[in-house]
Amino acid sequence: MLKFALKLDGVASFALGLLPLLIRPEVGMPVGWQIGLGSFCVVYGVGVFFLGTRAVPDRRIVLLVIIGNGVWALDSVLTATMDWFPLTDAGVALVLAQGLAVLGFAVLQFIGLRSAASASDRGTRPRSQSLA
Repeated sequence: MLKFALKLDGVASFALGLLPLLIRPEVGMPVGWQIGLGSFCVVYGVGVFFLGTRAVPDRRIVLLVIIGNGVWALDSVLTATMDWFPLTDAGVALVLAQGLAVLGFAVLQFIGLRSAASASDRGTRPRSQSLA
């Protein structure tokens, strides 16, 4: 499940990053911010997808991705509700929808990380040899 969640996050982030780079929808956010966030999402998407292709994704990096996704989701809610940008109604809907999706990725990744950790703990420890 962890590798699937990472790859899904990577594909969605990459696709969402392309949206402001190629189309630049009118959402009420300055163009510079759209380009910067879009570029970040494209690079992030490639990196997270690559992490999901590893035989055993590095736990520390996965935790960093989960924390980053949590921060992104919180920031999405704040961006949509705090009037930092003059977002259009479509902009508010898009920011909240992607924030909810990112929170979903974080939850799936957390569950996958816990499952992977518990699976690697079962049956992998060598039996102690008694000398008696």
